[in-house]
Amino acid sequence: MDVASLAPGVEEVLEKHRFDVGALERYLREHLEGFSGPPVIGQFRGGQSNPTYCLGAGGRRYVLRRKPPGKLLPSAHAVDREYRVITALGPTGFPVPKTYVYCGDESVIGTPFYVMDYVPGRVFADPLLPGVTPKERAAMYDSFNECLARLHTVDFAAIGLADFGRSGQYVARQIHRWTGQYRASETERIEAMERLIEWLPPHIPAEDPTTLVHGDFRPGNTLMHPTEPRVVAVLDWELSTLGHPLSDLAYNCIPYHLPPEDSLGGVAGVGLAASGIPTEEEYLTAYCRRTGRTGVADWEFYVAFSLFRLAAIAQGIMGRFIAGTANDPEAAERGRRARPLAEAGWALIEKRRGT
Repeated sequence: MDVASLAPGVEEVLEKHRFDVGALERYLREHLEGFSGPPVIGQFRGGQSNPTYCLGAGGRRYVLRRKPPGKLLPSAHAVDREYRVITALGPTGFPVPKTYVYCGDESVIGTPFYVMDYVPGRVFADPLLPGVTPKERAAMYDSFNECLARLHTVDFAAIGLADFGRSGQYVARQIHRWTGQYRASETERIEAMERLIEWLPPHIPAEDPTTLVHGDFRPGNTLMHPTEPRVVAVLDWELSTLGHPLSDLAYNCIPYHLPPEDSLGGVAGVGLAASGIPTEEEYLTAYCRRTGRTGVADWEFYVAFSLFRLAAIAQGIMGRFIAGTANDPEAAERGRRARPLAEAGWALIEKRRGT
């Protein structure tokens, strides 16, 4: 087996993300039952903030996720939290890969890491889900919906995640956090962002449930079955915590508020009926049926909040680009999304207010 044959999207490991393969092999022989080397290792290409590798060894394939090397923010790249939530969800039947081992000892490969099963599947980064029939597309969206609803109805305390985050006031804390992040990396005045920063805090809805939330639930972070229109694994749990389920749902629905030409991907203005993609109202109705909700109040608030959060993240990328510390080759383009995302969020609020 060579790197090219490990899995789709796998290439040679980037120089800056290489590590001592021998040390890894010795560790896994001792801590992963049935592991036999030496491993063939390649790296998945993509936007993961945590370097992700495919390991082929003993006729099996595994996935390794690790913290990137270098100086990091204290709470960023939390692979230990990823491992914990995936491991806790596995026995519930929720679609996540089987986990094998977490290693917090930096002396092994330089940073903490964990190993999980390799799950074959298709990744659709574009919410338009190109290349499939309308019937398949409808089934895929229904599977996305079912996964998110199931996540939000998991008894997180029963699976050992009662202390996985703080209960209550999630949205208020997120607004405070991302306003601070935005100010720290601000490179220009964005009027729509100023208005959102002023308007959002006093208009937070009173309903304040707490569930397990993914934090970045979108088609690109799921694996679809190789031939069937159903999700077989939800990936990239770095932002997962205890939080407000409607914030997770609104983030998932952002494509309904962006055009297809947007770099983040959108479905606004597309003939949804012909495409097989449900309308936003249909998607929300299905979610409510699955979670037992009678409806979704203050929907525009949650979508505007999600767009505000994305705008703050984009501004952070732009700040790093201007400072010369961005690793992403598309950092400038991603950073420029701050203004249109904030404007889209504020437009929703103005529509809600009838102005």
